[in-house]
Amino acid sequence: MCSKQVMRMILYPNCKINLGLRVVRKRADGYHDLETVFVPVYGLHDELEIVHDCTIQEDYTFQQEGIAVDCQPEDNLIIRCYEQFKKKYPQIGKTAIRFKKNIPFGAGLGGGSSDAAHMAVGLNALYMLGLSEAQLAEEVRTLGADCPFFVYNTPCYAEGIGDILTPIELKLQGMRIVLVKPEEGVSTKEAYSGIKPRPEVAGEIQKAVAMMRQKCTEIDDTIFVNDFEATVFPGHPVIAAIKKRLLDAGAYYASMSGSGSTVFGLFENDTEGRTDAQLRVLKDEFASMVLLDDTFGEWKS
Repeated sequence: MCSKQVMRMILYPNCKINLGLRVVRKRADGYHDLETVFVPVYGLHDELEIVHDCTIQEDYTFQQEGIAVDCQPEDNLIIRCYEQFKKKYPQIGKTAIRFKKNIPFGAGLGGGSSDAAHMAVGLNALYMLGLSEAQLAEEVRTLGADCPFFVYNTPCYAEGIGDILTPIELKLQGMRIVLVKPEEGVSTKEAYSGIKPRPEVAGEIQKAVAMMRQKCTEIDDTIFVNDFEATVFPGHPVIAAIKKRLLDAGAYYASMSGSGSTVFGLFENDTEGRTDAQLRVLKDEFASMVLLDDTFGEWKS
């Protein structure tokens, strides 16, 4: 019998940035071992609503809004996650899914991985599966290398293909972040096409993280380097120009996120309005490209 009780979950899959991204070796399976720091950015997020609805005929219904997703619904990571969980956990019932896409594609922000991870978290809660965070992270690992990060959704040092995670303390609270995304995107294939692994830098980011726990301004941009900038910037000068303008505007650290094309700047908040004045100039220049201007709050527990 169908219960009239409505069970509903509303989630907000957020994006991430990378502090440094070193490609340290190519693996025998064709993938690359990376070292990076994943940092969640809660201010820019998609919207995901999942509802247990035993009145629908199919296993699920899917309604998508916002930025158009260039794939068939069954190929969307949200649906792939649902079907994977449904097959393994038969207590999952018929589910109505509504999804609004706000995080752009080809941006290096991990939007698709976040959507899948939040779907897993939502199904776990809605249908009382009783899975721990570690179990959820293992479940979504096959959907995307950085999906496990979005289960924890707190700053992590990442190794392997981005799936070996160590939560870290990172003092960015109160700092200001600006995300700028040009119209052009960068495919993962393009970003990797010219990459040259550098085994000699392995471990540098991990050591630097241990040294910067006291002050967030100790981000050493000679260590927290995104290796993909060297392969992406020559073919996308606008991305390089955005990074330069963020630094000119007073960012104490700026970098491309992931394999691009988003660039972010971290700014000290000041009481005299200097940051605002500098950023107004930048926003006038890149008005249509600014995705977010926000302040880091507390990390979610």
